[in-house]
Amino acid sequence: MIGKLKGIVDSFGDDWVILDVGGVGYLVHCSSRTLQALPSPGEAAQLAIETYVREDMIKLFGFGADVEREWFRLLMTVQGVGSKVALAILGILKPADLATAIALQDKVQVARAPGVGPKVAARIVAELKDKAPAFSSVDPAVISLQEDLADRRAPLPVADAVSALTNLGYPQVQASAAVAAAARSAGEDATTETLIRLGLKELAR
Repeated sequence: MIGKLKGIVDSFGDDWVILDVGGVGYLVHCSSRTLQALPSPGEAAQLAIETYVREDMIKLFGFGADVEREWFRLLMTVQGVGSKVALAILGILKPADLATAIALQDKVQVARAPGVGPKVAARIVAELKDKAPAFSSVDPAVISLQEDLADRRAPLPVADAVSALTNLGYPQVQASAAVAAAARSAGEDATTETLIRLGLKELAR
C-alpha cells in the first residue's frame, strides 16, 4: 500500500494531479483545496496517500496533510458518502473547520459542499459527532451546550439567551459560545437578561 508520494508535479486535471516519482507518473485524486495548494508543474511536491483497492481498479487519493487523510477516512465510513463527496467536503472545509462544524452539529456548513444534501449532511454530523471533538479546537463547553440545545436539555435562561442573540443576527455557534462564556462567569443562577448582557459583551470583544 502506498502511504506517501514525493516527486515532481507533471500535470493537473479537474480533480487529479500526476506526480512523477522517479520517472513513474502516479495519477492522484485530490480535493480542490489540495490541488490549489500544490506548486506548478516541474516543481517538487509531497502528498499523503490513501490507496483505494477494488476488484476492478486501484485509485490513489492525495492529501496535503495526514489529518486531512484521516478525515477522508472518517467521512468514508458514513453511509452514502463516497470518495467524490468526501473530497468535495474537504475542498470546502479545512479539517479544523470540518471538525468544528461536526462538533457543533452545524449541518449547514457541511451541506455547503457540492453534492452534499441536507440528509447526507445530517448523517455525517450524527455519525461523526463523537469523533470530531478530538480534532476540534472548540471549547468543550460550547460543544456540550450545542448538544443540550439540540436535545432541549439546556436550562431555560441559557436557551432563551442563545435564542435572543440569534434573533439579533448572530450565528448560533457564536451566540452559543458567548452564552457559554457568560454562564461560566455569572454562575448557574444567572437570569436570561444577565446572560444576554454578558453575552453581548463577549461578542463585542
